[in-house]
Amino acid sequence: MFDALIIGGGAAGMSCALVLGSAKNKVFAADKHIGIITHQKTSHLQTALFNNVLGLKPGTTGASILESGKKQLATLYPHVVQIHNEKVLAVSKTENGFTIKTNKNSYTSSIVVIAVGYTNLMTIKGLDKYIEPHPRAAIEKDRIWLKNVNHLIEENLYVAGTLAGWRSQFAMASGSGAHVATDILTLWNDGKHTKVHDKIEL
Repeated sequence: MFDALIIGGGAAGMSCALVLGSAKNKVFAADKHIGIITHQKTSHLQTALFNNVLGLKPGTTGASILESGKKQLATLYPHVVQIHNEKVLAVSKTENGFTIKTNKNSYTSSIVVIAVGYTNLMTIKGLDKYIEPHPRAAIEKDRIWLKNVNHLIEENLYVAGTLAGWRSQFAMASGSGAHVATDILTLWNDGKHTKVHDKIEL
């Protein structure tokens, strides 16, 4: 049983996992069981090249970020469970949260974050009723979003990144994932607005 399970290992999903993982020393997050299903095959980062992103060396590829992100998460926050080589097939609501079925296993979680791409090839059963045409993409591209209010689809079910309705920019997708993470941390912290920063000790 996870307290929070993220579906998708792209910019939004990995950013969400990193921020949640970084709260491990906070009393309200110390005992939380966090996981991420790092499916990346459909991520637009696979073919991305970055020259205009603050903090990234020009020429950085999206493919390299996908790999380095998983290593960063494993090195800094190894308590976040990374589930590799599994594709989510269905998400269903239960009395105590959600059941997430993949092509290999079944998981349960109190909170679920959907952070997969925004193409109409997204085929996770149980999310169909939330799908609408993407509000910030050209109609001819046939992109979708999961209807939400401030990333929240329904209680304890979040969406992040382009599938949340944001444009396909790396910084926006990453920020969206971080936004969802801080919302979850705020929830765990009894509604007290929460963020996590590291600081240089002077």
